[in-house]
Amino acid sequence: MTVPDYILPVDDGLPLRDSGPWVAKKLDYLRRYIDVFETSMRGKWPTRTYIDLFSGPGKCIDRESRAVYLGSPLIALTTTYPFTHYIFVDKDRAALDALKARASVSAISGAVRYLPGDANTAVTQVVEDLRNRPSLNLAFLDPEGIELAWATVAALATVQKMDLIIHYPQMGLARSMPAASSQPSGTQVDQFFGGPEWRPIFESHRRGEDGFLHRRLMDHYKSRLASLGYVEAVRDDEVGLEPAMVNVKDVPLYRLLFASKHRLGNDFWRKILAKDASGQRSLF
Repeated sequence: MTVPDYILPVDDGLPLRDSGPWVAKKLDYLRRYIDVFETSMRGKWPTRTYIDLFSGPGKCIDRESRAVYLGSPLIALTTTYPFTHYIFVDKDRAALDALKARASVSAISGAVRYLPGDANTAVTQVVEDLRNRPSLNLAFLDPEGIELAWATVAALATVQKMDLIIHYPQMGLARSMPAASSQPSGTQVDQFFGGPEWRPIFESHRRGEDGFLHRRLMDHYKSRLASLGYVEAVRDDEVGLEPAMVNVKDVPLYRLLFASKHRLGNDFWRKILAKDASGQRSLF
C-alpha cells in the first residue's frame, strides 16, 4: 500500500477496528450530519472543532464482508469542508498512533491534537482547550460499550457551543442492569446515567409495569441533557430520531442520541434522518 491509501477506505496495513455490519449505517449518519453541519456553518463560524473521544485507529473492518471503512475521525478529517480544529482521544496508544500516521497525509493534519488516555479523564483537557479557543463544536461520543460516563457529557456541556452525538448502548445496558440493580450505587450503569435514577425505571419494567424500557431510559437521559441547556431532539409525537444499529437478527445493539443547545442543530439532525443509510425515506 502507498501512503495516500492511509485516508482511503482500504486496508493499508495499519491496525483496523473490528466491527459488525451495522457500522456502515452508523458512519453514514455521521458523515451526512457532518456534511450538513459544515456546509451550513462554515460561513458563520470561522472556528469549528470536531471532538472524537473514542477515536480508535481511524479505520474499521466489517468482520463479515471484510469491507474497510473510514472511521469517525477520518470521516471528519476528509469531509468536503473540513473543520478548523480536531481533537482525537483514545486510551489505546497503538490505535492512536495508527490514526496519527493515517491523518499525517492529510493537508490539514496540523489542525489535529491527539490526546492519549481514557476519555473520561482526557475530557478535562478537551474542555480547557476549547475554552481557550471559542468555537462551534461537534463531539462524537461512540465507545464500544457502556464506558461513557455522564460526568464526561456534563463536562462537555459546560462549553457553550457544543453539539453531541451520543452512543446509547441499548444491549450493553440490558446486559448490565440486572446485576447492577442488586449492587450498591456506583456501578458503571450508575456512572453512565449520572446517578441511581435509572434503577426505579428498571425495576418498574422488571415488574411488568412498562413496555419499552429503553424509551423511558432514553427520555430520562434526555431530560438530564435538557437540564444542561440542551434542546430536546425528540418530542412525544415523534419516532425514529434515535436510529438503532441492529445486528443480523435485527436486534438493536445501540442507538445514536443527538443533543444541541440550538434548534438549528436539531433541524440538521431531522434532515439527515429523513433518509436512512440505504437512501430510503423515513416515515416521520
